[in-house]
Amino acid sequence: MSAVEVRQLGIRGAYEFTPAVYKDERGSFSSPYQGAAFEEALGKPLFPVKDVSHNLSAAGVLRGIHYTTTPPGRAKYVYSPYGRVRDFLIDLRVGSPTFGRWETTEIGGDNCRSLYVPVGVGHAFLALEDDSMVVYLMSEGYVPANEQALSPLDPELGLPLAGVEFQQSDRDSAAPTLAQSLERGLLPEYEKCLQVEEQLWP
Repeated sequence: MSAVEVRQLGIRGAYEFTPAVYKDERGSFSSPYQGAAFEEALGKPLFPVKDVSHNLSAAGVLRGIHYTTTPPGRAKYVYSPYGRVRDFLIDLRVGSPTFGRWETTEIGGDNCRSLYVPVGVGHAFLALEDDSMVVYLMSEGYVPANEQALSPLDPELGLPLAGVEFQQSDRDSAAPTLAQSLERGLLPEYEKCLQVEEQLWP
């Protein structure tokens, strides 16, 4: 079993996992998800995976902030096997003790770092290299009507994106701010997120 460095993030319920990476003249080997380390950190195994997806991005592509209407909600386990991205987690759970707080870290093929994203926590990333791939293991399947977006450029959030040249989708560039989403009742409630997350494990 490879060694895994586990870090509990400043967003309640979110974790970062950094496994050992073994390199030689042939290439490298690592295990971005290790059940023993995950269960020790969260007190339970990874949720039953119902969807595995990935995207590929050119350098400068900014995706997110994305989250899922709760209920149904979706928990995510995220890693980048190739390339390098600056990843952001944002607590969008109304009533959470860490509501509005964000965390950023670099994930990529060099460190094989992964992130556990609890239900109701928003996710975004900026690709730092061409052909950067991000893989998602998710607790629920993709339902377009349930997927929401929030502006990563909202000054109230203060993500460190000033002066960065990036490319967004039309949907992401038109996404509402945190205050607008709160006013429209789009953001998930903390207690409902906890209830949904607890029900992920049979």
